[in-house]
Amino acid sequence: MTAATHTPRVLSGIKPSGGLTLGNYLGAIKRFVDMQGQDYETIYCVADLHAITVWQDPAELKNATREVAAGFLASGIDPTKSILFNQASVPQHAELGWIFNCVARVGWMNRMTQFKDKAGKNSEAVSLGLYAYPALMAADILIYHATHVPVGEDQKQHVELTRDIATKFNNDFKAENFFPLCEPIIEGPATRVMNLRDGSKKMSKSGESDMERINMTDDADTIAKKFKKAKTDPEPLPESLDGLKERPEARNLVNIYAALSEQSSEAVIGEFGGEGWGKFKPALAELAVEKLAPISAEMKRLMDDPAEIDRLLLKGSEAAQAIAEPILQQTYDIVGLLRPRR
Repeated sequence: MTAATHTPRVLSGIKPSGGLTLGNYLGAIKRFVDMQGQDYETIYCVADLHAITVWQDPAELKNATREVAAGFLASGIDPTKSILFNQASVPQHAELGWIFNCVARVGWMNRMTQFKDKAGKNSEAVSLGLYAYPALMAADILIYHATHVPVGEDQKQHVELTRDIATKFNNDFKAENFFPLCEPIIEGPATRVMNLRDGSKKMSKSGESDMERINMTDDADTIAKKFKKAKTDPEPLPESLDGLKERPEARNLVNIYAALSEQSSEAVIGEFGGEGWGKFKPALAELAVEKLAPISAEMKRLMDDPAEIDRLLLKGSEAAQAIAEPILQQTYDIVGLLRPRR
């Protein structure tokens, strides 16, 4: 088997914890939608198994899983063009994850910066799942022989680990190119959306103030209010991008405008360079309402019909398993594990 035989296939997902923000939309979901109908098969999941690496209220987790699915659908993920499912409904992820736990090395896990950031000084008390979840993330990707993974800069290390696991598996079992070496896709002016009150921090679901972020469930009035009150500085917008280097809040708002309007940051500066915030922020608020309010309204409609969300997720799960099961069976055969064929 050669790498050329792998179907061009995209896999990515979002963890259901704390609600979706503008950062999730611009940094991930919008890009997922744009990839539909291109030169890839597109597979997207709600990563609920990753969510339980820290304790979750069971009822809230179910609701959050449906909300992420609603966000995908409301934003334009089409179940006839992409496969959409929740991770826990495809058991092949967890099965391959265990095999990869036995392939990955402890030293690789010790170098994962996200674990260090999340565990902090309390690393002895966190769950084993939080430590080992990068192996499950690799399984999420490779159970479909995915070749491309759209990620933010902060997730690039996980794709590199996935490549390491694939390489070691292929070498250990003399299964040349059985698992492809997937490529990260990092693009766009707002792949990393920052806090509206502190441009040095990433927009987060768990920030202290709701004014720090745009929630995908915010209505039109709330979206407009948050942008108009977003932190800026006293200076007008510069005449070139170089003028944004030491102005994190200004740079963030320009990048958000660029991503929402589907143009470059240079083009935004070309339009608004020299203008004050009294002109730019209302224009940004109007644009954001135009793009985001319909998504918020559709999410609300979907969340009022959870049975429909569950039906679509089940359909996606069946399609995902149809791809994953033969790959998992081949993996068991390669490793030498006896497993009844399904």
